[in-house]
Amino acid sequence: MAKKTRKGVAAASSIADIDAAGIKLVQPDRSAPQGKTLLDFAGDQNLFQQADARQRQLNKERGVPKKAGEADSDNDDDDDDDEDEDENDNDAATVSPRAERILDTILWCVSLTMLHFTLDVLVQNQYAVEIEWHVVITRALQALGVFSLIFYNLHRHPSDPRLLPGLPTRFQDPLRQLLFFVTSSVTGCYLVHITNEYSYIAVLKQAPPIGCLWVWAVIELDLKWAVPSLAIAAGYMKLMGYTI
Repeated sequence: MAKKTRKGVAAASSIADIDAAGIKLVQPDRSAPQGKTLLDFAGDQNLFQQADARQRQLNKERGVPKKAGEADSDNDDDDDDDEDEDENDNDAATVSPRAERILDTILWCVSLTMLHFTLDVLVQNQYAVEIEWHVVITRALQALGVFSLIFYNLHRHPSDPRLLPGLPTRFQDPLRQLLFFVTSSVTGCYLVHITNEYSYIAVLKQAPPIGCLWVWAVIELDLKWAVPSLAIAAGYMKLMGYTI
């Protein structure tokens, strides 16, 4: 134990003997770096400009107000990005609003027609009726024409969200929701009624188109209106003692 103590005292005394004069002072290397740095690589790839542009886009989408002094820098960067934005605008403008509305109508109505075709076949199978495919296809094509006309005028297209010309904009969407809410409630209750009260011939003819209108009306509704409309149909079925 005494030996260890003596070693500790000797080490402490040797450290105390070293003074500031015995430490050599060397100036840091201030020469320019050899080769490209990470900042140089980032500048060559315009990563800083891309990051700033991305941040401005995110702030714009989130509704974050611009800070003082950002307007000038935005204008400078916007000048650099004008060509790219013009190219993107030209690409987006290749489809006119009317063409976009027509394509949207075709896409939706083809899907509704396929649903009509499926319901028609299912109803005929339910009543063990021999399926006449040419009749089923004919009815589906007729439904496609009717759906296209209704959908084109009633659906909320982004290019033209107006439902009733002359009505203020703030009333357009509530009016559309009211219309589809009534349609969903009536078609749902009527479909339950005919499947329980009418003959199979009436069900064969009316169930597929009514079912398609019901499905479409529910899809067009917001969730807060779709759920009550379905609840009305369910309540009507329970009130009348019907079954599915």
